[in-house]
Amino acid sequence: MKTLRSISPVIAVAAASLAALSSHAATQPCPSSIDPSQFVSRIDNPYFPLVPGTTFFYEGQKDGIPARDEFFVTKDVKKILGVTTTVIRDRAFENNQLVEETFDWFAQDVDGNVWYFGEDATEFQNGVPVSHEGSWEAGVDGAMPGIVMEAHPRVGDSYKQECAAGVAEDEAKVQSVNKSLCVRYGCFDDVVQTRETSPLDPHVVELKYYAPDVGFIQGDMVKGGSEHTELVSISKK
Repeated sequence: MKTLRSISPVIAVAAASLAALSSHAATQPCPSSIDPSQFVSRIDNPYFPLVPGTTFFYEGQKDGIPARDEFFVTKDVKKILGVTTTVIRDRAFENNQLVEETFDWFAQDVDGNVWYFGEDATEFQNGVPVSHEGSWEAGVDGAMPGIVMEAHPRVGDSYKQECAAGVAEDEAKVQSVNKSLCVRYGCFDDVVQTRETSPLDPHVVELKYYAPDVGFIQGDMVKGGSEHTELVSISKK
């Protein structure tokens, strides 16, 4: 994921498996199959709410360059593996130039876990599309959805966020559920902190922070580069 990666993924096989995904400390494996009946139409997880018509605006820097991001929850849906997912339009800018536009697909299961079903990413140089690297979709070439936010995060929980072998394999581990943090948008308590890594890029480590009833509020690359992003405003239509 881009913005949610740092700024910038049910499901298993049955209801029992779904509940188990949020109760284990060991890293949860990628699901081998999913049951569409175990999903709901809304995404109202307090740490990852996606209400159609909402846009989250982020600002920060990437390797010393001013960066910003627009994370727009569209009213569009996309059916993937029989599951109706919510479509997000995510646009990243550096020095006020569009560098990447991504359409992300999310859905929530009956237990409240939010799942990531893939992304259609386009990278730009000087306004011209140059690459679709990192794009993947659950159900295509063996890819499967991963968890982006648990229903009940607990310290020590680890989970796969992306399950596209060789393309996208982000993983997250919950490090805290009671952080206090201030960003430009405001100050929050009971913030969930996760540590994100990927076996495809093991030298990069990112910390991300999620506030109740808001969602992602800050991301920091703490290893492998210099990158910071924080929530500055939210608009609703």
